[in-house]
Amino acid sequence: MLNPKRAKEKDDDAYKNIIDFLPFYIGFSMLILVISYGIYIYSYIEGWSLLDSFYQVVITLSTVGFKEVYPLSEKGRFHTSLLIIFGVGTYAYLLGSFTEAFIEGRIQMFWGKKKMEKKIARLKDHYIICGYGRIGSIVARELLRENCEIVIIDKNPDVINKLKEKRYLYVEGDATSDEILLQAGLKRAKAVITTLTSDAQNIYVTLSVKQLSPNTEVIARAEDESSIPKLKYAGADKVLTPYLIGGLRMAQLVLRPTVINFLEMAIHGNDMGLQMEELKVSPNSELVDKDLIESQIRPKYNIIIIAMKKKDGRIVYNPTPKEKICAEDTLIVVGRKSDLERIRKIL
Repeated sequence: MLNPKRAKEKDDDAYKNIIDFLPFYIGFSMLILVISYGIYIYSYIEGWSLLDSFYQVVITLSTVGFKEVYPLSEKGRFHTSLLIIFGVGTYAYLLGSFTEAFIEGRIQMFWGKKKMEKKIARLKDHYIICGYGRIGSIVARELLRENCEIVIIDKNPDVINKLKEKRYLYVEGDATSDEILLQAGLKRAKAVITTLTSDAQNIYVTLSVKQLSPNTEVIARAEDESSIPKLKYAGADKVLTPYLIGGLRMAQLVLRPTVINFLEMAIHGNDMGLQMEELKVSPNSELVDKDLIESQIRPKYNIIIIAMKKKDGRIVYNPTPKEKICAEDTLIVVGRKSDLERIRKIL
């Protein structure tokens, strides 16, 4: 059964499209009436065949100057004069409507929206960001810096204008709507990151995502610590509180500045080119069933393995040289970006 909220949104969109293009609907309806009137003139009044009548209407309205198919009666000439007047008026109305829509940008917006929908429809393993506020904009910037594909959902007109300027893929609407989530390619997405300011909205988004696509990972923002259990109960895989993270980080900068500086250097990159990364080992990798010594990762690629996350979720910190690499393991490493690109080829 269609959700009343979704039904209302669909009705609103349909109504808006009708209003935006109402002059075109009227113009084309008038054109059909004029053509029908012309066919009536020549088929009923003049007694011509339907094909001859249609041909006469076309050459009359197009003003190409061809001679009549058959000589016209006085009554036929009178009605033909009216046909030309109505036809010219209809053309003028359609041209004016098109010019107005073009100047106001309605046509560009319509085709731009269709083009965007096609691009989103081709995406796979992308990230959906619900809300492009202070947190959402930072998330989008960091994902794009890592060459990830994203789709942003927001309903604020000012935000939509910013997204248009930046040429980001977006869906305009309420992220709590199932219809909007599906338009953003939810069932093909790798993860949904909900950064809305209201915990209730983030809980609703989480519930909707898990109902529509249970295997899609959900990372949720919590405004209040008391909302963390609720978001996890709703199905969120990870819940983060920006103020708590910010406070903890400030405290760590005071207590362990060198450690924090190293982590920032490794995660965000630096002049040395070092980067911390996680690399998943595929079943077809040549490293499968080799220990760290046999893999030759350190001497060949100059990469340091800090930890290994096993398939069962167990994490091995500072693995020994005899630790075996298995399929589906995740290696947490530090190295230069160029070396990381090289090792990815054998994973």
